[in-house]
Order: sequence, then C-alpha cells, then structure tokens
Amino acid sequence: MALTSLWGCDPDRYEPHPLHDKRSAYSETNCYSDLVIELLHARGDEPLAVLGCLVATDFEGDQFTFLKPPPEELRDLFGVDIHEMQPYRSLIAQAQEQLTAGRTMTVEVDSWWLPDTASTSYRREHVKTSIALEAIDDAAERLHYFHAGGLYALSGEDFRGALRVAVGPEVLPPYTELVRFDAGTRLLGAELRAAARDPLQGHLTRRPKDAFARFGEHLLAVQPELAEGTLGFHDYAFATVRMVGSAATVGAGYARWLLDAAGESAASHFDAAAQACTALSFRLARRRPFEVEPAVEAIQSQWDAALEQLDARVG
Repeated sequence: MALTSLWGCDPDRYEPHPLHDKRSAYSETNCYSDLVIELLHARGDEPLAVLGCLVATDFEGDQFTFLKPPPEELRDLFGVDIHEMQPYRSLIAQAQEQLTAGRTMTVEVDSWWLPDTASTSYRREHVKTSIALEAIDDAAERLHYFHAGGLYALSGEDFRGALRVAVGPEVLPPYTELVRFDAGTRLLGAELRAAARDPLQGHLTRRPKDAFARFGEHLLAVQPELAEGTLGFHDYAFATVRMVGSAATVGAGYARWLLDAAGESAASHFDAAAQACTALSFRLARRRPFEVEPAVEAIQSQWDAALEQLDARVG
C-alpha cells in the first residue's frame, strides 16, 4: 500500500458533521467553509466554535457575506494555521510531503473532475471549487479528499485532471494553502465553549443594522432582469438568499452548541430564517414579479430576533 494519509479516514465509512445533514434546509455553506468544517470534524474538533462570525453577515452591494472561519480563531481555538503556499512543483509531490509531515493542503480544482458533484457539474461543467487532501497514492492514482459535506475518493482520469498531471507551463498553477495543526493550543469541551464567547462578542458588536433593507432594494431593482433571464436565477440565489440561509442553518447549530438549552430560542429563530430563505428562493425560481418587502421582512425579523437572543446571553 502506497497510500499516504493524514488521519487514515475511510470515505466509505466517514460520518460528516451534523451541519452537513442532508435533511437540513441548507446542508452545505460554501466550498471553503465546508471543507474546513469537515477537516476539523475529522480531527475530532468542534468546527462550530469558529463560525460565530456568521452574526456579522452583511449585504455587500450585490451579495451577502461569504462565510469563512477567521484565521485567528482557527489558530487561537484549535492551533490550526491555514496560509497560502507556493505551488512551485508537482502538486502530487507537495501533497505527499505535507501529508507525511502531519499537515495537509487545500487545492483549487475544477469540479469537472470531482465524482461527488455527479448531480451538478461532474463531467458536465467547469466550476471552480476547493478541496482538502486526506490521502494520496500516486502509483495507483487515488485521492481521498474533503469537499462540500463529506469525504470522497477519486482515481484514474479524475486524479490526473484534478491534480493537473502533465499540464504545460501555459496553464496557471492552482491556488493552494498549507494547513498546519501545530500552530498553538488545541481547546476542547467546556474550555472551547468558554473561549468561543470572546470572538462572538466582537462579531456581535459589528453586526450591520440595515443589511436586509439594502438587499430588498437591490432585489427590487434586479427583478426585471431575473424575470427576463438576463440575470441567472441560480447564480443570484447562491450569492444572496442561499448565503443567508446557510448562515442561518449554521447559526442554529452554533446557538445550540454554545448555549445548550439557553440557546434554543435563538436557534429556533435561525431555523425560521433559513425556512424563509427557502421560500424566497422558490419565488425567485418562478421568474415572476412578487412583493419583495414582505418576503425579505420574513427573513429579517427572524434573523434579528436570533441575534438579539444571542446578544442578550453573551453580548
């Protein structure tokens, strides 16, 4: 066996984090946060601890904030450091070296080569995404990788395509990051919960006050483009209501983890906000005009109530 592995996880037996439960309204967040969630989960950590930044979600002109665990919180709470690395030689050689040293890499790849995207882009569409490596076998052309909501395997042509085997110098190298697990103290249990409150307080102090009002104005302005099809529904929904809905789903799990029974009220409001996002997505998919203000208000009222509950307990 020439499989070089980080923790020896088996894709066939791997159990994803509860945030990626397929029964959830939003079982995935975004490619980056999802792989960090599963990396930490596979290591035995609780990734919810570094997701309190969701409370500062804002509308940023034409999209909501891309949820991403802050690097300083990964370091301070788990001793994990993620930083850009230079892909100056074979990705396979770099992956083998880092995995052998107890580290791993995130790699920007084309989901055309990822079998776990069979229902969307696999061998159908070229879509940029990121994976984190768990194991590699160069001779057998096998790769185990974290992506979206789980741990998967690929081989053969997919291995060569994802890792850019035999591409020429005219092809730009992918964006890669080094993931180290020895950058500080690793907190667990009650100590982790206590430490997670400090960054949450900071995120609560900078939460925006009018994000949903600005989103409502933007949605009203682009309604004609959505109806005509000149603005793609899926792209717009992903950047807006899906960003909020997935953040709300994370928020529900976060409140329950951080506060136990005391967090149930906030969690219930987050759950309701996620459901309101789903309802708005269905309206957008119909490509017909509708009353924007009440649809956005249904999300905002639940979101604001959830944050008020969190602030009352930890702010």
